[in-house]
Amino acid sequence: MSNTTTLLKQFRSFYFQNAFSDIEKAIEYFSIFGGTSWNVDSTKPLNELIVNKVLKNYTYIHTDITKLTHSNKLSHALLSACATGDRRVYSSFKRARLSREEGNEALHSLLRSGLIELEYSIERPLSEEDDNSDKLNFQSPFMRFWFAFVSPFYKSIKEGNYEEFEKAFMNREQSFCDFIFTKLSHALLQQTLTSDPIIEIGSYWDKNCEIDILAKTKSGKLIAGSCKYTQNKVKKTELSRLKEQCELAQLEPDMYVIFAKNGFSSELKSLKSETLKLFTSKSLKPL
Repeated sequence: MSNTTTLLKQFRSFYFQNAFSDIEKAIEYFSIFGGTSWNVDSTKPLNELIVNKVLKNYTYIHTDITKLTHSNKLSHALLSACATGDRRVYSSFKRARLSREEGNEALHSLLRSGLIELEYSIERPLSEEDDNSDKLNFQSPFMRFWFAFVSPFYKSIKEGNYEEFEKAFMNREQSFCDFIFTKLSHALLQQTLTSDPIIEIGSYWDKNCEIDILAKTKSGKLIAGSCKYTQNKVKKTELSRLKEQCELAQLEPDMYVIFAKNGFSSELKSLKSETLKLFTSKSLKPL
């Protein structure tokens, strides 16, 4: 289970401090600047804010971050691997080109620093051979952004050349918000289902499949869900995919939920029921 409550507090603080009125824009800007105390002008384009607040101040921000990481190269490699990969511990070691010993050394150092935390799959696979490692979560969205897009291109950024950064960010900007959207979706579900309160919520993963939302209620019901932060409307095929993932995990949910940035096809909306709940990004406004 991850620190959804802490992330929600950061999001609320960011939202009200900067007077957002558009929830989608708030999510996108929070994915970059969340966890900082900076004032962000939401009327300005995101790229312009990144250049002026981050890239042009690279040296100063880098100095502050190295105080937290103690300039440890192993830690920096693991943080970048976590920010750009699937966040699983052992695949992050591999992505960072760290041995198991080096990876564990960096991991324990970062856990002690509070920069990251471990996230555990809500359910363990029934078969031990299908089990997979835990995941790593950044405590601050900004740190995740820094190690995904800034730290890997520090040489050119220091020289005032932002081309490498801009290309990488443009290719991943949309998908980069997925993580925040999913965590906020967890928080909304906890607030919404009050008649049968959720007692545990997070995600599920093993070697064969991944489920964005898996929750257990007080009465013992199981809820499974998916989150799609894309420009396209989500179709019925997403529900079919979610059910297939649950079958692979040998899970039998009592309810399915789907969160989508830009809504759903008419066919999928017609299937709404007590066992299928649909939410858009606007549904997150009560948070």
